[in-house]
Amino acid sequence: MNKIIACIDGSVVTSAVCEAAAWSAKRLNKPILFLHTIERPQQHGADDLTGAIGLGARSNLLKEMAQLDEQRGKLALSHGKEMLAAAVERATSLGVSVDEVEQKQRHGDVIDAISELENEARVMIVGRSGEDHESNHIKGKFKVLGSHIESLIRTVHAPLFIVPATFKPPQNFMLAYDGRTTADNAIEKIIAGGLLNGLECHLVMVKNNESAQAEKLASAAARLKGQGFKVTASLLDGNIFDSLLGYQQQNNIDLLVMGAFAHSKIRQLFLGSNTIRMLERSISPLIVLR
Repeated sequence: MNKIIACIDGSVVTSAVCEAAAWSAKRLNKPILFLHTIERPQQHGADDLTGAIGLGARSNLLKEMAQLDEQRGKLALSHGKEMLAAAVERATSLGVSVDEVEQKQRHGDVIDAISELENEARVMIVGRSGEDHESNHIKGKFKVLGSHIESLIRTVHAPLFIVPATFKPPQNFMLAYDGRTTADNAIEKIIAGGLLNGLECHLVMVKNNESAQAEKLASAAARLKGQGFKVTASLLDGNIFDSLLGYQQQNNIDLLVMGAFAHSKIRQLFLGSNTIRMLERSISPLIVLR
């Protein structure tokens, strides 16, 4: 767990991913690995001519299609190398030593590529929308998740740092807390991780039928304060999603921290669906802990 692995694809969020990677690398004193994965695009409709081959098409059609695929592959490879070089340049311009920046290019599925590198990851950084979703940034609000985000949340066990189209170094963060063991584990990860040290913490719990919520919230706040965090603890009424989003907006929260999917359906109601909804509606970066 020694690297900040940042995934880039040339979309509008690539610059923000580079900036978040540089910020994380300097705070954790870890090197950066920029990863670009070349995925084979899906063929649709007229682009997929394979069905015509058996209908009397000449053999040179197969040759032309193969040449076209080869040309596309070379262009994608060249474009990816340029993106990686630009990412390295951006990171070094933000104060990361060039000796502390690596780059890697892979062919295949991006989830597989990321999973293969997970053992090397201290933090994994991805953009909230990919190159196929740029039109979904409408008036600053994100409407549709990048095609791989939910799969990444379910697959990756390292902390996942998801950034929108712009990034600024956060001054505070909000931790969605529900008083259960996994939420306490998230607090321990925050304390041990070091990435958020020195940032003001807003510890937020939404009232439910669980017992002793106020006591659990106070205990969690004391744990963070004991480790040097400045903590504002709040117990909110109302719908979980609306309460969290409203608190974030009212208090100018720079960074969200939430738990990911758990095994039980009850846990998913709090940590699963609401994580995705916060991603869809929030314009702030979000760190997902598992």
